[in-house]
Amino acid sequence: MLSRRDMLKGSLAAAAIGAVGSTVFVPLRADAKAPLAGTQAPGYYRLMVGDVEVTALSDGTGHFPLADLYLNTTPDHARTALANAFQGTPTHVSVNAYLLNFGDRLVLLDAGTSDLMGPALGKLPANIIASGYHPDQIDDVVITHIHTDHTGGLTLNGKKVFANATVHVPKLDADYWLSTANRDKAPDEAKLFFDQAVAATKLYLDSGMLKTYAPDASAIPGVIDTAHRPGHTPGHSALSFESKGEKFVYWGDITHGDVLQFDEPGVAIPFDVDPDQAIKSREAAFAEAVADKYLVAGCHIAFPGIGHVREDATMYDWVPMNYRADV
Repeated sequence: MLSRRDMLKGSLAAAAIGAVGSTVFVPLRADAKAPLAGTQAPGYYRLMVGDVEVTALSDGTGHFPLADLYLNTTPDHARTALANAFQGTPTHVSVNAYLLNFGDRLVLLDAGTSDLMGPALGKLPANIIASGYHPDQIDDVVITHIHTDHTGGLTLNGKKVFANATVHVPKLDADYWLSTANRDKAPDEAKLFFDQAVAATKLYLDSGMLKTYAPDASAIPGVIDTAHRPGHTPGHSALSFESKGEKFVYWGDITHGDVLQFDEPGVAIPFDVDPDQAIKSREAAFAEAVADKYLVAGCHIAFPGIGHVREDATMYDWVPMNYRADV
């Protein structure tokens, strides 16, 4: 009696003979060969916070020598801490922005880098389009602070990227970065930051589409609230909204990365205008996020950069939001 295995062998043999006798050859083994695609998927991620649709948008990633940049620590210690989190040196650092759809208003939080920081960045406009929106649809752009990786993307090739948007910046940052007197007395290596700030905002200022918000005041009354977190820059501010009992806080540059500064909030970075004050702001932001348990988003936390902060045995810990396939 034929076993099932014998019958299966016979069927496969008959199929192979039939294939050889036909005009179409069906191989029993196929090699899938193709060139490497070499591109990343569009960088956006979407979730609902109450009734507000939040779209996290990637401007790309920069490759920065974080271990050598951090202050109040040693490069060896920083390198070890990063390595323990499976991050190398130099370190891939995200630059994120967040698009909020309130139903009757489309608000972008921070604007990315444009073409000012290399080809791995400047992807924000393309990712806005990939996410189903267009830069021309955006009503407001609210800026956490005037640094190139947050405002550079306001313009490209001498034109506004967000043609119909009002841009809202911290008043203290506008007073600082747009001041000719401050530029003149700044160290030579810092003058470029002043020049880029002026270039990024000039078209909006000249057209009457640049507004400022005071410390701890609403950037857009009834829509976007702010919390003054100075130190990184004079006006550096966290941006937030609440909907149906849920709160979302985008804290800009409270941290650079998602490893060392959670365990050691006293570690600063040279981009801080006032490192000591930046440390105080970081400690306050961490403590509030732990106490209130709201969703946090960070510009330089691994994309999509959304999660929670909790206390642990070594101070604080970043807990990325669990991925959702549905919105």
